[in-house]
Amino acid sequence: MPLVAHTQLPTFLRLQEEGEDILNPERATHQHIRELHIGFLNIMPDAALEATERQFFRLIGACNQIAQFHVHPFTINGLPRGVSAQAHIDQYYETFEQLKLDGLDALIISGANVTHAHLQDEDFWQPLTEVFDWAKDNVTSILCSCLATHALIQFCYGIERTRLPAKCWGVYAHKVIDRKHPLIAEINTRFDVPHSRFNAVFQEDLEHHGVKTLVSSAEAGLHLAVSPDGFRIVFFQGHPEYDNISLLKEYKREVLRYINQEIDQYPHFPEHYFSHEAQAIFTRYAEHVQDALKNHSPIDDFPEQEVEPFLDNTWRDTAKAVFNNWLGKVYQITNQDRRLPFMDGIDPNNPLNL
Repeated sequence: MPLVAHTQLPTFLRLQEEGEDILNPERATHQHIRELHIGFLNIMPDAALEATERQFFRLIGACNQIAQFHVHPFTINGLPRGVSAQAHIDQYYETFEQLKLDGLDALIISGANVTHAHLQDEDFWQPLTEVFDWAKDNVTSILCSCLATHALIQFCYGIERTRLPAKCWGVYAHKVIDRKHPLIAEINTRFDVPHSRFNAVFQEDLEHHGVKTLVSSAEAGLHLAVSPDGFRIVFFQGHPEYDNISLLKEYKREVLRYINQEIDQYPHFPEHYFSHEAQAIFTRYAEHVQDALKNHSPIDDFPEQEVEPFLDNTWRDTAKAVFNNWLGKVYQITNQDRRLPFMDGIDPNNPLNL
C-alpha cells in the first residue's frame, strides 16, 4: 500500500510527479487499513537532505504490505545547517520530543558526514545516542544506514569503526550468507549494492557479540547484518537507497574540489559503476580540465547529462524486496500479539542482548 501525504512535505509531491501512488489524508481515512508510523531520522548534510528523504520514502512506498505508511521525518541538534535547509526542517520536520509522545512502529536512521576521527567527538553524538536509547525500548525495529550503523554498533557493542587504507567507493557484487532469514526471503542470492565510505566495521568483530551477517561482499565487506535477536536492529553498511545518479553526484563533487584546488589528486572513478562509454567521456573531461588549469583557460561544464544515459541501477529491486520484508515483519509484530519464530528464546526485556 502507498505512502500517506499526511503533511505538506515537498517530497510527497515530487514522488507523485514521478508516478508513485501517494494517498492524501482524505482518501486514507476511507480505507480501513492498518497504519504504520515510521520515523525517519535524517542526519545527512544540507546538499543531500531532500534527496535522502526521497530515496528512503521511495523504498517504503514500494512496499506491498496491506498497510498505510505514515513517515515522520525529524532530525537532531549538533548538525550544521544553512538557512535553506533549516527552513525546510522548521517547516516540514517533526520534533523528536513530539514523536516520543505520539509513538512510532519503526525507525530509519540515515547516514551522515563527520568531521572527527571518533564518532563520540561529533557534536551530534549525544543527541543521536538519546534517540538510540529511546528507540531500543519503544519501536519494533531500527534500520540504520552506513554512518548510523557504525554509530549504533559503537553505542551497543563498544566496537569503533576502522579507517580504511582507501575509500570504499563504487557498486560491488554481494552474496547472501544466511538464505533462511526472513529479511532476505525471495531475493536474489547475488546482487549489487553501492558503498561510499572511508571506514568499516567487520563481520568477525560483530560475530563476537552475536550480530548476524546476512549479506556481504568479497570486495566491500559486510553489507547487511542484524542484532542477535534477528530483527530489532537492521544494519546496512552500504547504501541500497541510492539513486542511479548518487555516485555520479559524489564523483562530480570530487572533480569540482580538484578544479577548485581543494585536493591535489584528480579523483579516480567509483569502482564498477561507470560503463566504458562513461569512462571514456570522463577521461576526455579529465584531460580537458588538467590542460585548462595548466593554461589558465576556461573549463567546460561537468558532462553529467552526457553520461546519465550510460548509468545502470543494479540494486534497486533487491533493496525494495528487503524493505518490503522488513516492513512486513514490523507489520506482523505490531498487528499480532505474538512473537516471530526467529525471536523465540530472546528476553523481551533485553531485546538487543546487551
